[in-house]
Amino acid sequence: MNWIEAAILGLVQGLTEFLPISSSAHLRIVGEFLPNAQDPGAAFTAITQLGTETAVVVFFWRDIVRIIRAWSRSLVGKVPTSDPDVKMGWLVILGSLPIGVLGLLFQDQIESTLRSMWLTATMLIVFGLILAVADAVGKQDRSLDQLTYRHGIFYGFAQALALIPGVSRSGGTITAGLFMGYNREAAARYSFLLAIPAVFASGFFQLFKSIGEPGPYGLGETALATGIAFVVGFIIIGWFLKFVSTRSYGLFVWYRILLGLALFLLLGFGIINP
Repeated sequence: MNWIEAAILGLVQGLTEFLPISSSAHLRIVGEFLPNAQDPGAAFTAITQLGTETAVVVFFWRDIVRIIRAWSRSLVGKVPTSDPDVKMGWLVILGSLPIGVLGLLFQDQIESTLRSMWLTATMLIVFGLILAVADAVGKQDRSLDQLTYRHGIFYGFAQALALIPGVSRSGGTITAGLFMGYNREAAARYSFLLAIPAVFASGFFQLFKSIGEPGPYGLGETALATGIAFVVGFIIIGWFLKFVSTRSYGLFVWYRILLGLALFLLLGFGIINP
């Protein structure tokens, strides 16, 4: 049964990681409705995110290679620091610092207190409403090549909010981008690139920690979930970028609000554990 549960959770991870609806919240909620009725845990969540983040690397492979090549060559003076790819390399590095620092400082809380279902339900609704405001008032007249270092840092702190299940890594960064005037596709693209260092660092750290430690799912089951998350996530990336290039985030806002309200009802009636 654990193998089937792991496969289901891998599918959920792949479907929700790149949408602004919080994959960690969905894993937490779906886990309660599976036969074992338990929290998959922060470690399982972080490791399966390696699958979806590998999908990002494959999808944006050419962009990533170009950025890394330009950035590394700039260190020895072969490419000017004004080059857009060099700048993007530094932006991803700087934007990754907040979540790295805060993740280490609040590791214990992230793996325990912050996984409360009451908090998850609250964050789904609150940040859904914030996304709605950002989508409505943001000027959306800036493209990705206009990204500044100050905005990159702001993006980074927005990404760090995703340490709380229910906020959403993509949701937090996309919301920040919209508030700063970036168009929907630009906000989503930078959100995907910015997540790469943080997710891989967190995933491998949790993978190392989980070796030899008991958890709800073994390494084989977790590997299955990660593989499924990769395949499904790769499909979702392309769909999502096309979707937001022509439509608003209203669908995701309403989904977050309704899911949060439903979660409050389930918790209030004692159907699921907090």
